[in-house]
Amino acid sequence: MMIRLYCRKKHGTKKNLCPECEALSQYAMQRSDKCPFMETKTFCSNCRVHCYKPEMREKIREVMRFSGPRMILHHPVMAVRHVIESKKEKKRLEKENEN
Repeated sequence: MMIRLYCRKKHGTKKNLCPECEALSQYAMQRSDKCPFMETKTFCSNCRVHCYKPEMREKIREVMRFSGPRMILHHPVMAVRHVIESKKEKKRLEKENEN
């Protein structure tokens, strides 16, 4: 959803993703499918193991920086859930690191 929003606003697409964004979406889905921690982690951004190649990670971050704030208008429930779950995950990781 975030890649679709990014592509629509940055590349002017209407229904489908442009080839660059389609490739990014496919790459992200492929990496998520192969992630050994997907069942237990909340979000990739909070993960200690980064499955993306550095250049793809940077593209994903660009999409997230652009689309994140806009998600509150396009999908408010998902955006609020993301914020809450991210905060919970950060607290959990901080407690883990203290022990």
